Amino acid sequence: MRPAALVAAVDLGASSGRVMVGSVGAGLLELREAHRFENRPVTVAGTVYWDVLGLYGQVLDGLRAAGGLGSVASVGIDSWGVDYGLLDETGALIGNPVHYRDGRTAGVAERLLAELGAGEVYAVTGIAELPINTLIQLVSAIGSPALEAARNFLMIPDLLGYWLTGRVGAEVTNASTTQLLDVSTGTWATSVMRRAGLPTGIFPSLRPAGEEIGPLLPAALDGCGLPASTRLVAVASHDTASAVVAVPAAGPEFCYISCGTWSLVGVELDRPVLTQESRLAHFTNETGIDGTVRYLRNVMGLWLLQESIRAWTAAGLVIGLETLLVEAAGVEPLRAVVDPDDLEFLPPGDMPGRIAAYCARTGQPVPSDPAQTIRCVLDSLAIAHWRAVDQVQRLCGQAVDAVHIVGGGARNSLLCQLTADACGLPVLAGPVEATALGNVLVQARALGAAPGELAGLRELVRATQPVRRFDPAGSVGPWRGAAARLDA
Repeated sequence: MRPAALVAAVDLGASSGRVMVGSVGAGLLELREAHRFENRPVTVAGTVYWDVLGLYGQVLDGLRAAGGLGSVASVGIDSWGVDYGLLDETGALIGNPVHYRDGRTAGVAERLLAELGAGEVYAVTGIAELPINTLIQLVSAIGSPALEAARNFLMIPDLLGYWLTGRVGAEVTNASTTQLLDVSTGTWATSVMRRAGLPTGIFPSLRPAGEEIGPLLPAALDGCGLPASTRLVAVASHDTASAVVAVPAAGPEFCYISCGTWSLVGVELDRPVLTQESRLAHFTNETGIDGTVRYLRNVMGLWLLQESIRAWTAAGLVIGLETLLVEAAGVEPLRAVVDPDDLEFLPPGDMPGRIAAYCARTGQPVPSDPAQTIRCVLDSLAIAHWRAVDQVQRLCGQAVDAVHIVGGGARNSLLCQLTADACGLPVLAGPVEATALGNVLVQARALGAAPGELAGLRELVRATQPVRRFDPAGSVGPWRGAAARLDA
């Protein structure tokens, strides 16, 4: 390997973003935070948008801060999936990207998939049927001036990369979240596009993680202050794909939960699972690095907790998360549970009120204070984790002996323990910064400063990053009983 490299990871989540500086070399993997910022959607005339121009400004600020920490050789960008921007014939952005939680897709998925054949679309794309999918978003925009004027379609990391370099392209791990990629061939699913009435010419060439995109434009260099030698590298630009790179597993028999706003629960395979049973269980086949498949299920995740805290704060009830978790740990377990994936929990708004209404409607005790609400959320999320872990093993025929929780959820000791209890398996929690680490590792590998094999990258994570172990306590019986209440 070459000498150690210093790289900048732009990591954009659904609620916040940050720029991290990574140092990578033989036996070395360190992160330093250069800049952190809020990612807050904006509602205008009833439509929910991402403030992507504000995000780009924050990225430039973050890269300037990163440059103050050392000589940055390259930059990589990852973000959430499914959302996109459209460019016109001059290369200008046509409006702010619409947020996946916007209501414009209501009813579109059911109508479209009935017309195209849900099984046929799944056999090509391997993507679970969700109203947030890019395919559904684009179909909802058919006939709009924006789509009529579009000449290029770019996912969020590719859009920001375009502004930095002027280069158009689509990194494949994020493209695989669109329901518009052929998961078996790794090419755009043009047959699905045509049948859905979408213009195929707007989708750019695909590029793999690890490919150098190019140098930064003079205007971008002026904005961020990095040297002209700095290159943009295509990392695994879907944040879950980057997080999976940094799962510190020593062998193939593991399950991962990339836990943040969403919990992505799955295994790593060498080929997709495209059975009807898999489709009906809402499992998805997304592309990972080095030809791997991220076979997983989307669970609503910590969104319910985050939105509950937001509602209480807006009402003037300010309680720290750590205090809430301590109080929730003392609440009677499995007193009331909800299905986190029920679509009534998808939009922003009064989450505690919706949780209370769900419990009342299903004949369960209604949470009477924030601690009971949080315990309901975490117990429910642990059950959802177990269900996905159990299903993924049956659907792909691969047994697992441990569950790795990475991302922000790895900080939540109560959730990690409850997940171990519900699954009846040890939970290994960490690294918390898995997404940024995966981003950094792919850049460093492209520069020759990190191992060439995925197993070598994970070995470096194991050797340098702290991981906490949570063993299951007690019988899984009460958990199975609580899960059965949701099916009643």
